[in-house]
Amino acid sequence: MENLPEQFAHIKGWGVDADPENEPTYPMKHYTGDDRRRMNYERPPRQQKDIEVLHSNERPGLTAVYGTSSPPSGLSGVIRRFAFRFSEGSFGHWLPLILADRVNMIEGIFDDLRHGFFPNIMAERGWKAEWKYNKKGLAKRALIGALIATAAIVLLSKNKGSKKRQLATGSDDWLKKW
Repeated sequence: MENLPEQFAHIKGWGVDADPENEPTYPMKHYTGDDRRRMNYERPPRQQKDIEVLHSNERPGLTAVYGTSSPPSGLSGVIRRFAFRFSEGSFGHWLPLILADRVNMIEGIFDDLRHGFFPNIMAERGWKAEWKYNKKGLAKRALIGALIATAAIVLLSKNKGSKKRQLATGSDDWLKKW
């Protein structure tokens, strides 16, 4: 341990703060000896709670300041309330919060449509930049999405067609499956 500076001397910038006489913050600090007094201050008043604020069950109360721009509402709010029942160290807390964010995005689209605004999903999802910088990746995702949608449509229409034929012929075999 005694030869530590020699061991790391080959690293550029190693030990620049080792010399106490060359302390880079000294001119900005203006040490007056009164640093102990900075702990004696009057705390500002806490923010008043006038809407629902979700907070961790690991802390006894709210923080002094918190955001109120988007209180929990709708299905995403229900999912968020469920998530805050769990500790921050568990998947039961974080996975529902991620799901709630996705649900909230869809709720926002429906809210836009309800107010007569049609969202520009291509711009909001960044597809223009994706097309400019990652055409191959965008084409791959579009192809996969189209294949999944086609498979879903085929499977759903196949089941409906067979039930219609069975209803038309009077066969009750489809009821036995249920």
